[in-house]
Parts: sequence; structure tokens; C-alpha cells
Amino acid sequence: MSEVTAKKHLGQHFLKDQNIAAKIADSLKTNEGVVLEVGPGMGMLTHYLLTRSNVQLFVAEVDRESVAYLLDHQILKDHQIHGDFLKLDLEKLFPSGLSVIGNFPYNISSQILFKAIDNRALVVELTGMFQKEVAERIGAKPGNKQYGILSVLAQAYFDVEYLFTVSEHVFNPPPKVKSGVIRLLRKPNFVLNCNEKLFKEIIKTTFNTRRKMLRVSLKPFLAPGSEMLKDPFYTKRPEELGVDDFVRLTLQVELENGSRIKKD
Repeated sequence: MSEVTAKKHLGQHFLKDQNIAAKIADSLKTNEGVVLEVGPGMGMLTHYLLTRSNVQLFVAEVDRESVAYLLDHQILKDHQIHGDFLKLDLEKLFPSGLSVIGNFPYNISSQILFKAIDNRALVVELTGMFQKEVAERIGAKPGNKQYGILSVLAQAYFDVEYLFTVSEHVFNPPPKVKSGVIRLLRKPNFVLNCNEKLFKEIIKTTFNTRRKMLRVSLKPFLAPGSEMLKDPFYTKRPEELGVDDFVRLTLQVELENGSRIKKD
């Protein structure tokens, strides 16, 4: 097998620039333990990850042709290859934790991030390539028009850093947009002092009606005529709030609703 055919339905764009592959691999802070690469394709990034002597490298790949290529070219062994990242039981496979890296397929990149967030007790780092707009959104700050659900949830548990932009011309086939490489390092204290399930629900609800003031979007969580909503703070809109503000909101909603809110 000479090369793998890129498949549109899998969002495949194979990286062909070795300098960029090396730069992405070098962006990974993890120097030991388990590293899981998502979507290795023909192993361009994999090659550089394999040079890390203290790292146990595994990959998640759904494309059978790519798996055959990696095995035929002796880039990886069978036990190193797993299937669909979104379906993997990370706790069962990597109970001691892991770092995640990859040239993430655009069509599932947000889902990859959400899975990392949901498995934050295991995932110590996520470094990889996203569509540039998505990468910028993940690291956006309050007041920025790109700031949204992804931004708050990622930054609640990880320190996010936008590293560099990648041209569309270093891929085969080239995508129609530029890419951005970002690094998320799990915060030392990544457990929030609030009901984390409710925290997530409040973020999603308020941003889904982002043009409305909090006193309107939060009504589903509170009793009619709640005194809490008379506070001038609730005239703000969600894009004005940082992570700490959303924690504060969650604690106030918890306090008002008492024990009827179940813990996550």
C-alpha cells in the first residue's frame, strides 16, 4: 500500500509538511506516560511522537485503510491501535491518565474537546490542530464575540494557549480554511466548587439565548419572582462573564433551589 486515500466523510486532510508535524509534536508538554493520538492517518505526526522514549504511544483511528497502512509500514503495532476515539472507554483503557494529541478532523473536533472535558480527571493535556476559528473560540476571553460555550467549559478546567496558525497548503487535500494549533493543560485544581452538572447546564442555557440578559435566560432555573434576579448583576449577558462568574451563578442557583438539585 503506497498511500491512503483521503475520505471526505471522515474529514481527512493529511498533513504533508514534516516541519509542521515536528512542531506539533514538540508542542506536547507531556514527556512520559500515555499519549493517545487521534486520527494518525499515514503517521506523519506519529513518527515524531515515537521518538519520545518515555512515552507509551497509542492511536485512535476509524479508517481501516489508515490502520492497514500503519501496520504494513510497521509504524505501529496492532496493540497500539484503537478505534473511534469518541467511543473509547478512556477510564478502562487508560486508568492512570493520558494526554491527547492530533490533527483533529474538523467535523468532530468539538466532540473530541467535549470528551476530553468530560474525562478531565484522566486527560492531563490536549494538544492539537483545529479549524482556526474553532481554536480561537476555545481560547477566547469574555467580551470577545467568539467567546461561548466551548470557551467557558474548556477554560474552567484547562489553561488554554493558542500556539500557531497552519496554512491550508500543507495538507493533502488542502482544506478551505486555515488551522490553529492549541494546547490545553489541565489546571492543578480542576474541580469546581459547585454542582458541575448544573454549571454546564447554566452555561449552555445562557449562551443559547446569548442576546438576552441573565435575568431572562435563568428563569427556567428559578422560582417565579425570585429576589435573586433583582440584583443588577443579572442585567449582564453571558459573553460578559468569566468562569468565576458562572461558578458564582451556579452557587446562587444551588442555594435558592436547595436540595432539589441533584449533584453530578
